[in-house]
Amino acid sequence: MLHLLRLEYTGSEQAAEPHVAGHVAFLERHHAAGTFVLSGQTIPSSEGGLIIAVGVDRQGAEEIAAEDPFVKAAVARYRITTIAPGRTHPSLAALLGGRITPRPDDRAPSGDHGHDDQRQAH
Repeated sequence: MLHLLRLEYTGSEQAAEPHVAGHVAFLERHHAAGTFVLSGQTIPSSEGGLIIAVGVDRQGAEEIAAEDPFVKAAVARYRITTIAPGRTHPSLAALLGGRITPRPDDRAPSGDHGHDDQRQAH
């Protein structure tokens, strides 16, 4: 499972400034542990940031988000979207436990044309 953690400021970006060092340490700790595979600010930065987390269940992602110094200081909150990847680029296989999208010639039987139900389309 993948989790998209969307950080949103609850007030101004300036209100979060005193907590940036703690937030960066939080990011570095979870990157070093392998849980965060990508993090960055949005453009414009006033909208917050985004983290992609792997290797934990939904509850684990929620618990990690609650540890962020921005959240503890009530200057930001997270919206978490959990994804069960249906299609991936082969270069992401190691991050997803070896799961990759089949080659086009390995997909659906004749007549199906590779169409999945709506749940898997995203």
